[in-house]
Amino acid sequence: MKAAVYRGKGLLSVEDVPRPDPPVEDEVQVRVTRAAVCGTDSAEWDHGPLLTIPPVILGHEFTGIVDSIGPSVTGFSPGDRVVAGAGVSCGECEWCSSGRTNLCSSYQTLGLQIDGGLADYVNAPASTLMLVPDDVSDDEAALAQPQSVAMHAVRRSGVAPEEVCVVLGAGGIGAFIISAARARGVGQLIALDIDAERLETAARLGASKTVDVSGVDLVEAIRAATSPDGPHVIIEATGAPHAPAACFEAVRKGGRVLLVGLQGAPREIDLFALTVREVEVTTTLAHVFAEDLADSLEVLRTTDLFDVVVDRVIGLDQLVDEAIRPMAERRAKGKIVVDLTR
Repeated sequence: MKAAVYRGKGLLSVEDVPRPDPPVEDEVQVRVTRAAVCGTDSAEWDHGPLLTIPPVILGHEFTGIVDSIGPSVTGFSPGDRVVAGAGVSCGECEWCSSGRTNLCSSYQTLGLQIDGGLADYVNAPASTLMLVPDDVSDDEAALAQPQSVAMHAVRRSGVAPEEVCVVLGAGGIGAFIISAARARGVGQLIALDIDAERLETAARLGASKTVDVSGVDLVEAIRAATSPDGPHVIIEATGAPHAPAACFEAVRKGGRVLLVGLQGAPREIDLFALTVREVEVTTTLAHVFAEDLADSLEVLRTTDLFDVVVDRVIGLDQLVDEAIRPMAERRAKGKIVVDLTR
């Protein structure tokens, strides 16, 4: 079968590899139909390994058709359409027992530490899979995992429908966060970015206001777009070095800042100001399968998310030149999906 095999920085190629062994115990073998390309994939190619354990087949955002099942699998049959959450948790540790499976003591991800779905076939634990509704296409289902990450982020922010929410960064995961916040009924949803096309996408996804912050003071821009007191919630989705400090300063007293974008180095924080203003700082990681994936599929079923955020659909042989490289060089205009049936 064909698969995208990652072997280290700059070393990613589509190769002929053996098909996975027949599934055992709780495994399901999936014939992949679509796989979306994540920024993590391009980051691994550009300056990894970071999260991966090479050699590994990439792809943690995928959907397909059940080909065969292990002897202990229930709830799935050959021919079923399924989508992967991709996070593999033990189900037994303290974090899993409390419902925080994304923090599992032995957490791994298909496509990062375990062979993933940028391949014709993949073996996945049944616990990571969910049936795809008939009225959600394969193209749409390929976006369920990143949308789940966004759903989890918005939950973690605690934003209520009547609160003012600023999303800093409308590209990549930021676009999905805007979609998730709108799905949760947030009315005053303000997107900030430095790219006009990303801001246009944010408006199509439901942002009530968009602001181009190119060359302006970020704190002043946030307050001008909301109120002198600042918004109730700021979701930082850029990972830009200066962004966390600006968010902490711009949010209102008693407000909340959710950090989504990953920082590449330690940053200085004014803890005195945070403390005396009772600013709450929260972080987020991946998603919780049981809480987020079904809601993600519902968003995909009831909105035009795919049409708004997807830049192109390509074949697997085009992966490096038409997806990974443009994403690493920040030339991609939106999400890129791979059609494994081509």
